[in-house]
Amino acid sequence: MKGQKAMPLEIVTIPCLSDNYAFLAHDATSGQTALIDAPEAAPILQALDDKGWTLSHVLLTHHHWDHVDGLSGILEKHPAQVVGAAADAHRLPSLDLQVVEGDSFEIGGEQVQVLDVSGHTVGHVAYYMPQSAAVFTADSLMALGCGRLFEGTPDQMRASLSKLAALPDDTLVCSGHEYTQSNAKFAITVDPDNPDLKARIADIERARAAGEATVPSILALEKATNPFLRAADPAIQAHLGMTGARPEAVFAEIRGRKDRF
Repeated sequence: MKGQKAMPLEIVTIPCLSDNYAFLAHDATSGQTALIDAPEAAPILQALDDKGWTLSHVLLTHHHWDHVDGLSGILEKHPAQVVGAAADAHRLPSLDLQVVEGDSFEIGGEQVQVLDVSGHTVGHVAYYMPQSAAVFTADSLMALGCGRLFEGTPDQMRASLSKLAALPDDTLVCSGHEYTQSNAKFAITVDPDNPDLKARIADIERARAAGEATVPSILALEKATNPFLRAADPAIQAHLGMTGARPEAVFAEIRGRKDRF
């Protein structure tokens, strides 16, 4: 039946610039392919050529240059529908589809749900694909971290992260940067007795020594190890001297410490 899909989308991770990631999500049946964020044209065009895919959609998460600057070069070769937040339309490249939280649209029969994840910027969105069990979070929820609060407040970011943490545990978290190793060095300072975090740090060090990416990650692992998702955890609160404090206040303290780290 129309709108039904037998298989999840094929997701490809593309390193860009010095530490950015873009992603392709491809439906083999329809041939439709979405690009999530456009940091740099050349590696994305190469990935499309290598796969023999034609771009149908570009999904932009937020306005920062390192997520949009490659778009014009990509569209020259692959005219595609550009999707982004209505709230950010005034500072994003020209959008063909403006979206807000609660909106959904289809790529190759796969439903794409729009989530407002403001905090890093106001107007930042994430794209959740339930059937493929993937969420494209850019600089909101990151591997072992979250984006710096350039525009939003700690309460906004914690609300955004809580929204993402409520997704199924097996969700693939496709975030925007290879910051995991540096995030790990901070995480252990606020959650030093977490065995899951210690094991993850060892895995990260092995992966990076081998030149392997640490993104995407799995949401269950983020919930077990990412301090920005663990502001209500008694061990972290005790370590920070904030036992019983509001999670919002603990989150703000963790974010402040990371900014100064």
